[in-house]
Amino acid sequence: MISRAYTVAFQGVDARLVEVQCAVAPGLPAFSIVGLPDKAVSEARERVRAAFAAMSIALPARRITVNMSPADLPKEGSHFDLPIALALLAAIDIVPPEAASDTIALGELSLDGSLMPVVGALPAAMAAASEDRRLLCPRASGAEAAWVTEATVIGADSLGDVVRHFTGQNVIAPATPGEVIDTRGCKDLRDVKGQERAKRALEIAAAGRHHLLFVGAPGAGKSMLAARLPGILPMLSAAEALETSMIQSLCGLIDSGGLCRSRPFREPHHTASMAAIVGGGRRAQPGEISLAHNGVLFLDELPEFSRSVLETLRQPLETGSVNVARANAHVSYPSRFMLVAAANPCKCGALSDPARACARAPRCAEDYMGRISGPLMDRFDLRVDVPPVGFADLDQPADGEGSASVAQRVATAREVQTARYQGYGGLRQNADAEGKLLEEIAGPDSEGRALLLHAADRFGLTARGYHRVLRVARTIADLAGEQDIRRPHVAEALSFRIPS
Repeated sequence: MISRAYTVAFQGVDARLVEVQCAVAPGLPAFSIVGLPDKAVSEARERVRAAFAAMSIALPARRITVNMSPADLPKEGSHFDLPIALALLAAIDIVPPEAASDTIALGELSLDGSLMPVVGALPAAMAAASEDRRLLCPRASGAEAAWVTEATVIGADSLGDVVRHFTGQNVIAPATPGEVIDTRGCKDLRDVKGQERAKRALEIAAAGRHHLLFVGAPGAGKSMLAARLPGILPMLSAAEALETSMIQSLCGLIDSGGLCRSRPFREPHHTASMAAIVGGGRRAQPGEISLAHNGVLFLDELPEFSRSVLETLRQPLETGSVNVARANAHVSYPSRFMLVAAANPCKCGALSDPARACARAPRCAEDYMGRISGPLMDRFDLRVDVPPVGFADLDQPADGEGSASVAQRVATAREVQTARYQGYGGLRQNADAEGKLLEEIAGPDSEGRALLLHAADRFGLTARGYHRVLRVARTIADLAGEQDIRRPHVAEALSFRIPS
């Protein structure tokens, strides 16, 4: 007799169903696991042995073979412990075989039989819902998985609890979702003294999900401005929160099962490797651009990043996804993020101060900013010079608009964009729209178009640059509550792209 349980193997954010087959046959006592397991899966037999011994369950003195199908799919991770144990329990008639075969299980076993939390509970719950099966997982992972309301999630503390549940001795109540978490913090735009133009650019970028570059002297407030961006971005919608949490679940970043509705804000150091930014490694894990999906990727000291790392951003910025191809894995991750970067004008940072600038100015500025390639620079919708703040301004009390009022305008503009692009293949913000679509449903009036065409010819804008100016102008019009893109909107958009 062959008993069956089910689990999942992760390929990117997708969870592929794996059938765990267990056969107990006559022969010399042995316990083997086949089906392309990695080292962690092969070691599961020792953890299962110890957990059974802790429960006073003796393994039969026969040949035990566990096969994981499909056999050509790599099986990686410790979450295969629980489905292997469940299939074996069904094979020796301790739990009903039909109960095991109706369950998708994942969890790591400790030697005393308790269940340890594992990554990927949320994608596994999605797979359980699509297969119309219940999900069995450690209790610590249950609150995370329970956000998939279409699946029944059973969270157990130990293998003994699993046996008692399936035999009807002590039925475990379905898990409930964790709390909604807001991590935006209390950093307010009002704390930034001066820099009104930079604040305006930040608002436009937030409203349309446009890529933004701050260039200015050290201490001018570039990082301070970027740190306040999460406070003006709208909360994630239910669909966006699920997309984002799927990636975070694979990396073990969901805390206590709470679903985060705040947009991700990732700020890797400039020494980060290509695999850390784009994704990769032994298991082709998601990188920072995928962890920033539906949120913000902030690259401080942009020219200090490796040029090869920066060049890998070009394709994801256009497509909203990244394909990580390695010798042992080919996976795709979503990476629709808003890129915000900050840079000093030159290596010493004192280019704007003739008294402090180095002897190589302005050549040093050309060399330093030249580390950013033209194609990557062309993908920044807004480029803002951030001048130093005078000491007199620092002594002034906080003034200007706070994050709350700016966030309200941003949210209103995004609602307008959501309504505009409804039915256009998942487009959400102006930054997602192609130029042809913008021209058709929300193009500029005759004066705005004339100005844009003149500027494109006068300053040699690329086709990408032309359409990005059009997108920014559309966002400016949305913030102003205007139906049409007019000449002032185009003029402001051009001012953020063409150097003064």
